[in-house]
Amino acid sequence: MEKQRVCVTGAGGFLASWVVKYLLSTGYIVHGTVRDPDDEKYGHLKNLENAMGNLQLFKADLLDYNSLCASMAGCSGVLHVASPVPSGAVLDPKVELIEPALNGTCNVLKACTESKVKRVVVVSSGSAVIWNPNWPKDQPMDESCWSDKDYCRSSGNWYSLSKTEAESAAWEYAKKNGLDVVTVCPSLIFGPLLQSSMNASSSVLVKILKDEVEEMDNNDRRIVDVRDVAEAVLLAYEKPEAEGRYLCSSYCISTQELIDKLQSMYPNYNYPKKFTEGKGMLKLSCEKLQKLGWKCITLEECLADSVKCYQEMGFLD
Repeated sequence: MEKQRVCVTGAGGFLASWVVKYLLSTGYIVHGTVRDPDDEKYGHLKNLENAMGNLQLFKADLLDYNSLCASMAGCSGVLHVASPVPSGAVLDPKVELIEPALNGTCNVLKACTESKVKRVVVVSSGSAVIWNPNWPKDQPMDESCWSDKDYCRSSGNWYSLSKTEAESAAWEYAKKNGLDVVTVCPSLIFGPLLQSSMNASSSVLVKILKDEVEEMDNNDRRIVDVRDVAEAVLLAYEKPEAEGRYLCSSYCISTQELIDKLQSMYPNYNYPKKFTEGKGMLKLSCEKLQKLGWKCITLEECLADSVKCYQEMGFLD
């Protein structure tokens, strides 16, 4: 596919910032949607290599269709990364998560049709895959597995429901309107930050290192590095043979095993010492993404680069 103009929604976020960085480094002209292009918190984008002359930030809102159309004008591709993520207790899941994710995705896709975009990559989530109690326990989960919406509702898993609703709506729209859509479904994302603020997934690791959680469930955690997810998004966009969904996860490790590994690397931090019995989770198969040429860095490198970044940015005392 020609390296022309590509629009990235939510360009200032954790993953989206790395996507923008990789696009700029390989010669793309990038349109990034943000809430306020003049806000200093997006300064890291303007300082990226090749940003001068090749990056344009647009004031846009996922629920404002016209602003999305303006940001996509002249773009051959759209990478839809923006999505609401809860930072605390969800009081009204419909208003705070489900409707913004669902309506925002639909608006993006409609704007893509209006702008005659050639391909759209929607960043969904492993949360739209793994919450399926009926999946065979001896079979690794793959792209054919979908989270059960009723199960998400009954268990109060509102974030997973929002991602499942948004992705399923994306596929329904693509089928009905003939839009070339590919989705990437990453698991829990760690890795170094480009933005100045802490994000939800990185805070999980920071809380472990700072012993801010008195007791933790010893659940299996599926982890992937942010740089590997950004690479997966670009592969999904650039590879002509890319189609359908792509699971994106590198490692599965229990909470206690993760803490043991961190403790061996960084013995001077205080770590949670109490664990409740966790639920063993099914494995994920990323074979489909690997066939596109995707490779991932080691878990040790991911953790080391994450911790070094947190230390340098003052998030770890």
